[in-house]
Amino acid sequence: MSNIKKAFEHGKAFIGFLTAGDPDVQTTKKCIEAMYEAGADLIEIGIPFSDPIAEGVVIQGANLRALKHRTCLDEVFELVKDTRLNFTVPIVFLTYINPVFNYGYESFFKKCSQTGVDGIIIPDLPFEEKGEIKDIAEKYNIDIISLIAPTSNERIKQIAKDAKGFVYIVSSMGVTGVRSEITTDLTSIVKLVKEATTTPAAIGFGISTTEQAKHFSNIADGVIVGSAIVKIIEKYGKDAPEHVYDYVKEMKNAIR
Repeated sequence: MSNIKKAFEHGKAFIGFLTAGDPDVQTTKKCIEAMYEAGADLIEIGIPFSDPIAEGVVIQGANLRALKHRTCLDEVFELVKDTRLNFTVPIVFLTYINPVFNYGYESFFKKCSQTGVDGIIIPDLPFEEKGEIKDIAEKYNIDIISLIAPTSNERIKQIAKDAKGFVYIVSSMGVTGVRSEITTDLTSIVKLVKEATTTPAAIGFGISTTEQAKHFSNIADGVIVGSAIVKIIEKYGKDAPEHVYDYVKEMKNAIR
């Protein structure tokens, strides 16, 4: 069984996201540890990139701050390796195909395996082009997380059937960011996913409140929260870990 699936074995999963190197690598490590201690079931780490096309202004800002401090991919791998000394909660990278290509597919996925990364999300890699890295990722037991958007339509079952780790259901059209209201018919999308696979499904993009987390965890197997956590880190900087802990604990309690 994939280590990622273990995140869904004890009820609804809370998945927290942050960008590595924002405001610095050491604070990122402390925030990851805070999320784990607060009950996060899976942690998603964004690799800083100059053109994060799926991200809204909040996470774009985090990428820029991390790059300003010259956070590089090898530092992110070391961050995961150090974090792995303290816990075994699943860790997933969010990145884009360009950094993976530049690092070298074989070298990248081998390093993921060596340092303790369990999966990877690549928003700009279409499902039809996943074959470019699929065999190498499987060789090193790294799950490629499939994204299903509201516009996937007839492709939903096709994507879900091939999914590994968990299915990432995008709540709304557009980029990441806090949303006051999410109106997509996610119940129907989750139903189609469940008809095609036993792989867990989590909803992300826009979730920030306990009410939203509770509502969408009743529809899917888990919820993903990114921008709201990144906003806390932006606000408090090096003092963010304790505030991240409080927020994640509150969100996790809402979906138990």
